[in-house]
Amino acid sequence: MYLKPRNGGPIVSHFWKYCAAALVAIALIATPSLSQGNSQGHGKGKGRNKHDGSDDEGKHGKYEFSVHKREVITRYYSNRGSNLPPGLAKRGGNLPPGLEKQLERNGTMPPGLQKRVEACPVELERQLPPLPAEYRRGVIGAHIVVFNRNTNVLVDVLRDVAH
Repeated sequence: MYLKPRNGGPIVSHFWKYCAAALVAIALIATPSLSQGNSQGHGKGKGRNKHDGSDDEGKHGKYEFSVHKREVITRYYSNRGSNLPPGLAKRGGNLPPGLEKQLERNGTMPPGLQKRVEACPVELERQLPPLPAEYRRGVIGAHIVVFNRNTNVLVDVLRDVAH
């Protein structure tokens, strides 16, 4: 039995049209999956190795207290007397327990802590590298903090230094 095509052309030409369409569809589907490799995007190119831990710092990493900054701050407060207000001096600089628990790195400062932030002493700020305009160092009780002014996110906390 002979099959007659609809358009009058041979059956073989329909077969090749369907094969070509299938081949184009497979090529379009496979191309994006082949292009997903080790890209150079998001700061992983130009000398950065994905295994060297260079992007483990987090987005605030360079504003945290390094070993050098910790030494400068500790030395500053060890040479000074207690500059705490009388209420905190009685407790040794400790905050109330509820506020103390909320003082954690990468956490948002609640309004109770925002009210207690005092400016870092000018003499100490001069000894430390400057921060960008949106970041600020401050003293909360006996702790030194670095936080984002806009979002009130605590970048780092140096505990029990300013007694």
